Order: sequence, then structure tokens, then C-alpha cells
Amino acid sequence: MELLEKDHAKEVAELEAKVRNKRCKTEKLDDLEGPQGSTSQGLMEEKLDVGNNGTLQDLRLGNDEIVRLRGTDMKNLLRHKKLYLVLDLDHTLLNSTQINHLTAEEEYLKSQSDSLQDVSKGSLFMLEFMHMMTKLRPFVRTFLKEASEIFEMYIYTMGDRPYALEMAKLLDPEKEYFNGRVISRDDGTQKHQKGLDVVLGQESAAVILDDTENAWPNQKDNLILMERYHFFASSCRQFGFDCKSLSQLKSDESEPDGALASILKILRRIHHFFFYELDSDLARRDVRQALKTVRAEALKDCKIVFSGVFPMKFQPENHHLWIMAEQLGGTCSTETDSSVTHVVSMDAGTQKSRWAVKENEFLVHPRWIEATNFFWQKQPEENFPVSQTKNQSPLIH
Repeated sequence: MELLEKDHAKEVAELEAKVRNKRCKTEKLDDLEGPQGSTSQGLMEEKLDVGNNGTLQDLRLGNDEIVRLRGTDMKNLLRHKKLYLVLDLDHTLLNSTQINHLTAEEEYLKSQSDSLQDVSKGSLFMLEFMHMMTKLRPFVRTFLKEASEIFEMYIYTMGDRPYALEMAKLLDPEKEYFNGRVISRDDGTQKHQKGLDVVLGQESAAVILDDTENAWPNQKDNLILMERYHFFASSCRQFGFDCKSLSQLKSDESEPDGALASILKILRRIHHFFFYELDSDLARRDVRQALKTVRAEALKDCKIVFSGVFPMKFQPENHHLWIMAEQLGGTCSTETDSSVTHVVSMDAGTQKSRWAVKENEFLVHPRWIEATNFFWQKQPEENFPVSQTKNQSPLIH
């Protein structure tokens, strides 16, 4: 059995290499297409240096091969009670900056960087050959170690391949977790987008962890949205935040209570639900159902009314906060009544906000829903107070 599994692992690795190679050839074919979309077979073979099998036939057979390997890999993984986990790098597992982008307040970091000779013990690295500094997110090493016990993990970044490989060395110096499963923007089939078509695993067993929802237009049901990690000042500037970064504050996320520690609990819950709570045959189960069910546990006992949050004449049920609250299991309404538990507002002076105070119900800022969405767990209402404002615009973006 062990020998068969080793053979399968080798076959999978070879297949992944073939997939990348064929994808490159496909992109070159697209470049060679004429104005009417037609292609000269002879020209293709000359330009691509393909053999007698013919590129199109080779690609077709390759797709069949991929389908077969995906099925085999899936069965092998499920037998070991594992799922696939696709991990973004930047702002999810780490934060990087160009060294020349460090502010005066961050100069102290240069003297505090850890040795590249033993990266497993460090978290802040100066990569001078790349003119870059990288900070690993707190808890990331424990996260990878424990997640690897229930997931087969991939790195998938919009960075280029050299960068992706260097980050993989920092995160996995002993090559215990990824084993070459590193995907960069050079491997993608769509510009500025990510997709599971370049992952050998099947969508029905793949969980994605990423800070950018729009990067996954076709797999949002597989996605757990990650709270962004902004350690460096340049990261805050990149996203338009006018505030001090963690490095400028000489602070960091909490190891035991930070984002990765919270996400690990969610991943364990999803894994348990998939293998022990879904009723269907194992091969027919879909992790997206597990994600949907676990997410909906967060606000399942909450009835929510919004006040002064949506633009005038806007259909409330189409607003992202309304949709988010429902995905978290909440029930949304436009009117207050005795069943309402929360009023979400940006202004404590609105009629519905005053009703919440009078009726001793929760009055919370919209960030309460967003925070709950990051942690998949109802957040303490007292941490999201609402103040009374003058001339408050009824808009939130």
C-alpha cells in the first residue's frame, strides 16, 4: 500500500509539471492565432517544436489524463481523511515590502531581521538579493503544521514564480508541507485572476484562503475571506489606509488569538463537518456545502435591521452587507419589531438606532458584520459601538 501511494505521489508531481508545460504551450498557441482565430498546424509545430503526435491531440489527451489523475488523487486523499487547502501568500500568510519603501520609523527593522541560515526560527527576513523584507504572520508555522495534518496544501500567489519559491522557502524550509505545490501568476490561465483549474485537486474538496475575493470569480463558494495582514507601512498605503502600520507601532497580531489561529479553528470545523456530518457517500460530498453550513452558524439566532447604511432608493437585499449577514446565518429585515436582536447603523441618532437603545437591543456598527465574516463567529457587540454624528451620509462603501 505504501509503495502504491509513493508511486501515486510521483505520478501526481509529474502530472503537475505536465499541466504547467501544456498550459504554456496553449498560451503560445493563442499568440499564434490569426485574425480569424484560425491556426496553421505546420506553423504551430514549427514554432512549438512539438512531436508527431500533434499539439491539439496532445492537449486533448492531456486533459483526459488530468481528469483521471484528479479522480485518483481525490480518492487517495479522502481515504486519508484529507481535503485540499489553497493558500494565498501576501496579506494572508505574510507581508512583504521593498527595502527602499521602509519609512524612517521602520528603519529599526533592519537590525532586527532574522538569519536566513535557520529560517525555521525566524519571522522577519531581509532578502537583500531581492531588495525586499518579508514578515511572516504570527502563528503561521503552527498553522501550517497543524493544517497539514488534515489538508494537502498549495501556495497560490499573484506574485511571480521566483518570488513564490522564495516565500515557500521561508514558510516551509524543510519542504514538509507543499512539496513543490507552488502556483504563481505565471501558471494562471486568466490574467489578474486565480482559478482551481491549475490545482490538481477537485473543486468539491478544495478550500481557498485568500484576502481578495475578486481574485476568485469562479470559486467564491470555496473561499474563506482572510483579514489582511498589514505589517509594513507600504502595505497600509497600498490599500489607502491613513494609519500607522503594525511595524510603525512596534506591535503585531496576537499569536493565540490572531487571524490564523481563528481560521485554523474554522478549518477544523469544516473538515469535521465534511467527514463526519454530511450524509452522502464520501465520494459525492462537497466541501462547499460544509463551508456554507459552518459559515451560517455565526449569526443563526440574530435578526438584523439596518439603519442609515444603504444608499437612498437602493434595494437592501442587494447590498453586500445584507448578503453577508444572510450568508452568516442572520435574518435581515427593513422594519423593527419584537423579534429584532440587532440594529446595524453608522449613526446613533436615527429612529431605528434610538429604538434599539430604548428596547435594550444591540446597536452595532457595520464593521461588526464584517468582523464576524472574517472570523465566522459572532463578535462581541460592545467592540463595535455607534456614535451619533451630524450630517451623516446614508452611504457605506
